[in-house]
Amino acid sequence: MKNKLSLSIVTTIYQSENTIKSFINKIAYCANKKFGDNYEIIIVNDGSTDQGLNIAIEESKLSNKIKIVDLSRNFGHHKAIMAGLSYSNGELVFLIDSDLEEDPELLFLFLKKIENYNVDVIYGIQKQRKGKLFERVSGEIYYRLFNAISRINFPKNVLTARLMTRKYVDSLLLFKESELYLLGIWHITGFEQMPVKVSKKNKISSTYTLRNKLSLVVNNITSFTYRPLKLIFYFGTTITLISLLFGMIQICRYFLLGNTIIGWTSLIVSIWLFGGIIISILGILGIYLSKVFMEVKNRPHHIVKNTYINGSVSDLICRVNMNRL
Repeated sequence: MKNKLSLSIVTTIYQSENTIKSFINKIAYCANKKFGDNYEIIIVNDGSTDQGLNIAIEESKLSNKIKIVDLSRNFGHHKAIMAGLSYSNGELVFLIDSDLEEDPELLFLFLKKIENYNVDVIYGIQKQRKGKLFERVSGEIYYRLFNAISRINFPKNVLTARLMTRKYVDSLLLFKESELYLLGIWHITGFEQMPVKVSKKNKISSTYTLRNKLSLVVNNITSFTYRPLKLIFYFGTTITLISLLFGMIQICRYFLLGNTIIGWTSLIVSIWLFGGIIISILGILGIYLSKVFMEVKNRPHHIVKNTYINGSVSDLICRVNMNRL
């Protein structure tokens, strides 16, 4: 395989000035060892404000294997990944983060697996989720909740690192929705996929704050399944039936026993409870409506400011146009 197939390595940079040079050196060594000169490194700058882009450009002056796609602003990690994949040309595509938490030498392991098992995707999953107790517990709750709502058995603790065949990547690039959830898209694209347990290093602090993570959870669930809308209907119907039953019981008590429930507290609690339920329901509906609003505007998936080869601005050919024109 290594003598016949070419390799594209796709990564993104965002606040990566401390790791990008080491990453390039390590991944280039791994690629050269297995593929000789038959590889390319595609680096997507996702609107980083540090010196990561300049360092990558300097490194590209030393090697024509490095191709840089500079986005006009920060479009988000998932969209930057899809942008990088759209510029890849290899028969095999190795996707990996540039922060060195995922070891570039995973390429050797993934390549061996894809050769031995003849599958389309080899992807990494963490042996143990990194982070403190809260992060591990909340991650477990998230995956259980997401799988329960979507009714699809998504793998847990999936890493960015994955080795993919050309036909799988081309199929992946058919998805052009504005609200991308790559874990879901990776899964529903299909083909033969195999997980491999690997260890993820924990060298740097995450750029995702708790607020970012909560926003990501809401976005992922509402982008990938409409079941919350069904649950709202079922929930509303259940509340209505309970209310009718409770009302009938109170009428019977009044005529048969001559007493009713009297109390200010129960009245106020009921008002607050149902007021909160109504507001929550309207919020869920609003989230879905906002997503429809974003999709129908048909805005570009991402905007490329410049592309670089050998340290100079150059016109890279995009294999698949991700923008919805």
